[in-house]
Amino acid sequence: MAPERQRSGVIPEPTVARLPIYQRIAAELARTGQSTVSSEQLAALAGVTAAKVRKDLAHLGQLGTRGTGYDAAQLVRGISEVMGVDQDWPVVIVGIGNLGRALINARGFLARGYRLVGLVDTDPRILGTEISGHTVVRFDELPARLADKVAIGIIATPASAAQDAADQLVALGAGSLLNFAPTVLMTPPQIRVRYVDLSIELQVLSHFALTDHPDAGAMSSVGIQPIGLPWTPAAEERGARS
Repeated sequence: MAPERQRSGVIPEPTVARLPIYQRIAAELARTGQSTVSSEQLAALAGVTAAKVRKDLAHLGQLGTRGTGYDAAQLVRGISEVMGVDQDWPVVIVGIGNLGRALINARGFLARGYRLVGLVDTDPRILGTEISGHTVVRFDELPARLADKVAIGIIATPASAAQDAADQLVALGAGSLLNFAPTVLMTPPQIRVRYVDLSIELQVLSHFALTDHPDAGAMSSVGIQPIGLPWTPAAEERGARS
């Protein structure tokens, strides 16, 4: 059983972004037969300081032992609990082009508690095809095929179609969006949005290369912070067209 985590306050967002990195490192070490991992080892592999590792993992409760380190398997379980991957998260992917198909087929992308429940597109050449046991449909066909409320929507459309996709997903009940389209979305304040833009990541890397930024390693582990823009009547009207 994973140890009881701290209940004093919300875990800071940069820490939340780093926890899966620590989990991946611990899981890889456990697979090679290493039962414990030190904060120094986690820090070196994650590109942060040992002090930051200890501060981050303190949010999970008492996992480590001074002089011994962290039990790798217990660390994996503790992070899974705090990240919610032991729960059920119905996922819909919008945009079944090259990127959408790559996401569907990527090993480990939709694993553990993330359950694919729908695929959406508008291209007549793609509609009706079956991928990973799901038929690609239009948004207006999707509700009849859903047995559960959508929890997470993944947007892999061109930028021009991303806002409408976001509106439709919100109308279907999605509380979180993962946006791969190179555009900023307008969403209600309660909707959580994460942006994955490879062109921005390249700009960040080129900046670090130019400036020799001292925190380059640590910042690469954090990723892009979510951006929330105000909900507008126009966006609300688009969402109502689902």
